[in-house]
Amino acid sequence: MRAIRFDEFGGPEVLRLVEAKVPEPGPGEVSVEVAYVGVNFADLKARSAGYRVGSLPFVPGLELSGRVRAVGDGVAGIAVGQEVAAMTEGGAYADVAVAPAATVFPLPAGMSLRTIATLPTVLPTAHALIHEVGRLQPGESVLVQGAAGGVGTGAGQLARLAGAGAVYGVVSSEAKAEYARAHGYDDAFLTDTFAADVLRATGGRGVDLVLDPVGGETLRQGLEALALFGRLVSYGNASGDAAWQVGQNELYPRARSVSGFSILGLAADDPAALRAIADRALSLAIGGEVELPVTAEFALEEAAAAHRLMESRTSTGKLLLKAG
Repeated sequence: MRAIRFDEFGGPEVLRLVEAKVPEPGPGEVSVEVAYVGVNFADLKARSAGYRVGSLPFVPGLELSGRVRAVGDGVAGIAVGQEVAAMTEGGAYADVAVAPAATVFPLPAGMSLRTIATLPTVLPTAHALIHEVGRLQPGESVLVQGAAGGVGTGAGQLARLAGAGAVYGVVSSEAKAEYARAHGYDDAFLTDTFAADVLRATGGRGVDLVLDPVGGETLRQGLEALALFGRLVSYGNASGDAAWQVGQNELYPRARSVSGFSILGLAADDPAALRAIADRALSLAIGGEVELPVTAEFALEEAAAAHRLMESRTSTGKLLLKAG
């Protein structure tokens, strides 16, 4: 079978199309003939910095759709030939990938393999950020970093569905701001000025919830944009800055709080909890209440081009690789 692999860390050029052995599922696992693969920022971090890479060589890819090829011992309720979406711990950039049965989801009626490939990682993440971790209440305001990306696109729509009083985004260009406004955001601010823009838009009050995948100085500015009793959820460190620390001086005066979330960590530590969140999130997509537009599609062998586009910070929505 074909697979996209890297043997060393580096830029998109380290991604290579290779012939690889077809993987077989172990106990509690399912192998899938891949149709589409969702491209995520975590894939870029794996390739460039070894994020969640146990050893080299490594085949990236966290979410996919396709048809079940084989099931391992102890797997019930999943049949060979069934169309599914799945979340993996890597390995999705290939013609065949293996995933834990707990993170394999049957294709809902009326939904295509192309559409559902955008959802397994991104939409449960957005749902957890808004609901399970962020605990957004009706009437509250939210600020989302990376509002034009996959998670940001989902989070804006979910915040609106949750009854948010105001939904603000942070983006890197005016073109992305227009995209965000078309997908659930009341307004979107540019990265360099967002802290002042938020305070201006809220009359100096700040927002109730900040969602931050960037870290570093951006996270600290997000903390300052919080209202009294505000909450910040950190779910990444795209900046690559050193691990941040927060303490009494930042939190006590205005009773702020900080929490964290990792969809991959949850998948490893408590797949049943992940399954429950994913079911809630996917039901909204099935009902047409949330959508993640596919803004670019590449052939599997063009994975490096997909990475270059995402790294250029000009992409919006969801990027896909077509394997089948």
